[in-house]
Amino acid sequence: MVKSSVHIFVTGKVQGVFFRQATKVIATKNNVTGWVKNLESGQVEILLEGDSKNVDSVTDWCHNGPANSRVDKIKIKQQEFSGQYSNFEVLY
Repeated sequence: MVKSSVHIFVTGKVQGVFFRQATKVIATKNNVTGWVKNLESGQVEILLEGDSKNVDSVTDWCHNGPANSRVDKIKIKQQEFSGQYSNFEVLY
C-alpha cells in the first residue's frame, strides 16, 4: 500500500457544527491517523496520514463536511508521510 500524508485547511461555516468530531469518526472508519483542530481564524486545520486511498476518502469527505457545515474553500497540501501518529485526535 502507498502511504500518504495531507495537510488541509477548511474555510466556511466549519466551527460549532461538529466538524472536528465528524472528521474523527470518518478518519477512524477509514483507518486514517492524524489530528483536527479549530483555528482562531475560523478555519479547521486537519492532518491526515494513512493508505493513499483511505486518505483520499477522508479528503473527499472534507469538501462537504457534516450536515450543518458549509465548506467554502479547501486547501490541500501533500506532504511527506511521517508515520508518527497512532490514532486520530481532536486537538483543542
